[in-house]
Amino acid sequence: MELGSWLAQHGGVVHSQQAIRAGFTRYAIRQSLAGGECARVRQNWLALPTAPADLRAAAALGGRVACLSVARRHELWNLADGLYHVTVPRNAVVPPAPALRVHWGAGPIPVARFGLVEPIENALVHIAECQPFENALVVWDSALNKKLVTVASLARLPLHSAAARAVRAVATGLADSGLETLPVSRLAASGIRVSQQIMIEGHHVDGLIGDRLVLQTDGFSFHSTAEQRREDIAHDRRLALLGYTVLRYDYRQVLFEWPRVEAEILHALAQGLHRAPAEMRN
Repeated sequence: MELGSWLAQHGGVVHSQQAIRAGFTRYAIRQSLAGGECARVRQNWLALPTAPADLRAAAALGGRVACLSVARRHELWNLADGLYHVTVPRNAVVPPAPALRVHWGAGPIPVARFGLVEPIENALVHIAECQPFENALVVWDSALNKKLVTVASLARLPLHSAAARAVRAVATGLADSGLETLPVSRLAASGIRVSQQIMIEGHHVDGLIGDRLVLQTDGFSFHSTAEQRREDIAHDRRLALLGYTVLRYDYRQVLFEWPRVEAEILHALAQGLHRAPAEMRN
């Protein structure tokens, strides 16, 4: 097998010692470098021209892809900041770069010597320390929802970070997207409990406050087709006929118009729209 093909099978960036252990000679490596098949990153890392930019950035610093960069690799819901996040050894000296965010803290999971990507558990700890609480929570919920981690496995990790422990305490993984996590988190700060993914009339609703106030959130990747939209509206009508009040919000409203959204929810609560009729409660 040619070195370039082997590199492609291993992510496009590997340490030269890994190539030698795989059976490639130093002469073969020099020939590949001379022919432009691959290039050196730092002193001992070999990279294809098509290698992912985050791996090249990590190798160039002698570090690992971390934090939100790992979340993007796993396609987790996140409020992206456009930066490359990299962990480096505590004694590393890193020149400032506009698109780079460096993390020096080690996560709870050990990493192989030539590993270029932090485990998801370590990335979640970095995210909790790097991002505002809400931003971190949506990523943790997304990782739990995609079953990359479990509540039980996270509970067993020795987390020395207070920020990570705070996010772990409330992350559930019940939300299908960050748009569902954000209202739950924000309303909880006002003492309002939202039950998530409750089955009503044959469908799960994103959130239920009290007995009768339903919250639904529509993201970019869901509810986007005409057929899905008609199904959502039909379900809203069925809920209305059963005595529920449905408040439905989209991506822009949750992220950029939250004060108005929150005001509407509080007005609905003030009117008692979350309560079942007295005869149904008795």
